[in-house]
Amino acid sequence: MSVPSAIQQKLRRALEEGEAAAAEGSVREAIQAGIDPVEIIEGILIPTLTAIGDRFQEGQIFLPELMMAGKAAEASSKPLTEAIVARGGSSTSKGKVIVGTVQGDIHDIGKNIVVTILRANGFEVLDLGRDVSPSGFVDAAKQHAPDIIGMSSLMTTTRPYVQATLNLFRDVALRDRFRFLVGGGCVTEAWANEIGADGYAPDAASAAALCKQLMRD
Repeated sequence: MSVPSAIQQKLRRALEEGEAAAAEGSVREAIQAGIDPVEIIEGILIPTLTAIGDRFQEGQIFLPELMMAGKAAEASSKPLTEAIVARGGSSTSKGKVIVGTVQGDIHDIGKNIVVTILRANGFEVLDLGRDVSPSGFVDAAKQHAPDIIGMSSLMTTTRPYVQATLNLFRDVALRDRFRFLVGGGCVTEAWANEIGADGYAPDAASAAALCKQLMRD
């Protein structure tokens, strides 16, 4: 069952204008109409938020608008997660993943989408939020013992903290206990390979697929 066009338009507008309450309401309306939550994520959230991110990169919108869109995305993810859990989507965990945006970076739209997609695919996800220090990742890993650690970095100025986090795990002799997945607007596959990450994902769908692959390997 496809998402009715009226709901699609309302949700897209709410995300673009950063209206958190309207975004959450539109998602709840779609779920009540019997729409598959994964279809809402893949058909509306991902393309809309990707376009918003592209507009930010191109200078068409600025940080306040981007952050408001992130808040709307976060609000819309709540009923989606509830619906996925209610239908048993996360009853059997496919693995435990810690996800966070690295130190100095407050952009979390992409990270929030990744969290939602991973949960939709049956992963247990701990979202550390944004501006997470290297020691914050290490402390969380010690406490929660994940299978995979995902780091997001949008700004080039914060990319060194991705490497700093990996280096700290090496320094405390924990690097080999976890698989590390990196992504974000300033990250490339070549650079991910250069710093010794276990995988690179250019988008949320790729992140979910790669996490499944890492759990099989």
